[in-house]
Amino acid sequence: QVQLLESGGGSVQHGGSLGLSCVASGYTYSRYCMGWFRQTPGKEREGVAAIFIGGSNIWYSDSVKGRFTISQDSAKNTVFLQMNSLKPEDTAMYYCAADLSVVAGSCNPGLIEYPYWGQGTQVTVSS
Repeated sequence: QVQLLESGGGSVQHGGSLGLSCVASGYTYSRYCMGWFRQTPGKEREGVAAIFIGGSNIWYSDSVKGRFTISQDSAKNTVFLQMNSLKPEDTAMYYCAADLSVVAGSCNPGLIEYPYWGQGTQVTVSS
């Protein structure tokens, strides 16, 4: 059973930084997509960043490009999201997700499905 476990959320002031981690387990694939999404009450879920595990393909939403960095430790099935220059509008529940069916190409959340999800971790940025 595929499991994703996020950690690292918290509260920070405008301009601060936070790092999120997501550990995946329950499968043996070596090439697949993992992504970070966020959602606030009353709004649609938004793709933030995605990375091809076992490769170098990375995608960012325009809203976080230049401020957030996604990275991987494929040996540990772990994905990180370093968030710098945080803004109040970054406040949301952040979710890690995986799509194990992608063996090459883009991990853009607009192009593929992400059927596996973690429970989420809250990020709050105060002004």
